[in-house]
Amino acid sequence: MENKKTSVFSNCLIWFGAGISVAEILTGTLLAPLGFVKGLTATLLGHLIGCVLLFLAGIIGAKTEKSSMETVKMSFGQKGSVLFSVLNVLQLVGWTAIMILSGAQAADGVLNYGYPVWCIIIGILIMLWIAIGIKNLDKLNTVAMIALLLLTIVLSKVIFKSEASFASPETISFGAAVELSVAMPLSWLPLISDYTRYAKKPVKATLGSTVAYFIASVWMYVIGMGAAIFTGETDVGLIMIKSGLGLVAIGVIVLSTVTTTFLDAYSAGVSCESISSKLKEKPMAMLVCVVGIMLAIFTPIGEIEGFLYVIGSVFAPMIAVQITNYYILKKNSSEKTVDIINIVIWLAGFVIYRIFMNFDIPVGYTLPAMVVTALLTYAVNKLKTAGK
Repeated sequence: MENKKTSVFSNCLIWFGAGISVAEILTGTLLAPLGFVKGLTATLLGHLIGCVLLFLAGIIGAKTEKSSMETVKMSFGQKGSVLFSVLNVLQLVGWTAIMILSGAQAADGVLNYGYPVWCIIIGILIMLWIAIGIKNLDKLNTVAMIALLLLTIVLSKVIFKSEASFASPETISFGAAVELSVAMPLSWLPLISDYTRYAKKPVKATLGSTVAYFIASVWMYVIGMGAAIFTGETDVGLIMIKSGLGLVAIGVIVLSTVTTTFLDAYSAGVSCESISSKLKEKPMAMLVCVVGIMLAIFTPIGEIEGFLYVIGSVFAPMIAVQITNYYILKKNSSEKTVDIINIVIWLAGFVIYRIFMNFDIPVGYTLPAMVVTALLTYAVNKLKTAGK
């Protein structure tokens, strides 16, 4: 691969596009029962927590010029990282399929060609983005982001000019709403270094990426929440129809799905290459996209999201170990085959994370679980060093 570096602006465009998606709008609708002010507070708090973690994860790849799964080797060893690479590929294949399906169903709700047709259209466009390559997308992404920005402004204006018609008792706690807001930036933690590793200015590019994602994602949550409150609708396609956007709606749905799902498919290819150098990132990313299309059309992929969240919960304790390892302990295990201590701490963190899921914590369960895992990482590694 060429050594071309990406600008701060280019990184911002990539992550602004990642934040604008149908999935984020749909998640935002779930916060509507809290009411607008309380829902907005939960959205902002959750995104603040998630995006600070996203920034810290992205800096590691930016400064070391390593992909996300390559940076994992610094904490878990050469072979220890393979587990996370495999799990990352699995979750990204699943997310690729789910994103294609959700985009296709929303588009089909506006223009009824049949969702399989929309799956294929969206999939082909994603493969076009992959073929162009992350380092050559500047012009296309600039046009796409300007279009998305304008379309999103139109959508926002239409929704928030509506009169409130939705009211319900609170069916979601504030803590659960915060966790839903943490969930989206959390899902990008195992991916961000795949893009920041190419940055000309590591810190500025990572900060720009994080801020751009924060703005776009919060905006999508607010649109979803506002749509549910002010139009009484939680189906994205129907929201667009009720808003009278017509073909503009198709533009928002298809383009936002492509710019977001491209990152899932591309990073799955990068993770494949981390597993074996024989698996090249672009061909594998294309294959992941094809598999995603097939899963979206021929399987009930939307019904296994629970499994994908279980897989995703692997990465919160993993990143907690990495952040502590890189920033505080300044330890590098990339020359080891396996760092047994950090693997055991990660496993403990995974269990802690799952336990915390049973409690309604005002700041959600991700942050407390990661803090406990980070403290464990620090304490155990310091005790090991002191015992030498």
